[in-house]
Amino acid sequence: MTSDSGQQATLEKLRRALADYAEGQTPGLFDHEAEEAKAPVRKRALGLLDQRARSQHELRTRLLAAEFEPVVVDAVLEDLVGVGLLDDAHFAQEWVRQRHARRGKSARALDRELVDKGVDADTRALALEQIEPSDEEATARSLVAKKARSIHEIPASWSERDKALRRIVGVLARRGFNEGMSLRLAREALEERINELS
Repeated sequence: MTSDSGQQATLEKLRRALADYAEGQTPGLFDHEAEEAKAPVRKRALGLLDQRARSQHELRTRLLAAEFEPVVVDAVLEDLVGVGLLDDAHFAQEWVRQRHARRGKSARALDRELVDKGVDADTRALALEQIEPSDEEATARSLVAKKARSIHEIPASWSERDKALRRIVGVLARRGFNEGMSLRLAREALEERINELS
């Protein structure tokens, strides 16, 4: 199953759960004895998951901030995990895949983001395996090349050259790439751009 089809299946489960809830039909998803306490928490949780995928920690934090009882929140999260609507491993895989591809984030930056989302070390490591070092360098090269193209004149002095270099390095630094690689690739991109302008 591709990640896109997996995401579609998860969205379809979520849509069915929301529809069942709206119609008062709750086969297997809700504990009828605790429904009265769980209903508002579950409704809020499903609404948050409908906006975007979330980690268990992130969803729990949001629900507790809404002043729901911790024991009820935990029961709802357990239900959602049980039916596959809340899955940290799937969340981490998608988070890494999308943010690396679309935002050019480094593995190091993505790891920090997943820590902030409360994802455990083993799950983070497994999700980050999908980023090969060669892919990461290719992403970094693409970013510095794009930034270097914004230079329209050959730097007139060493200070202007250093300023241009710092701007290019900054693109990678903000995305969490290591300093050594960032500086090396930025220098290459700047030299290449200066040669183009010569």
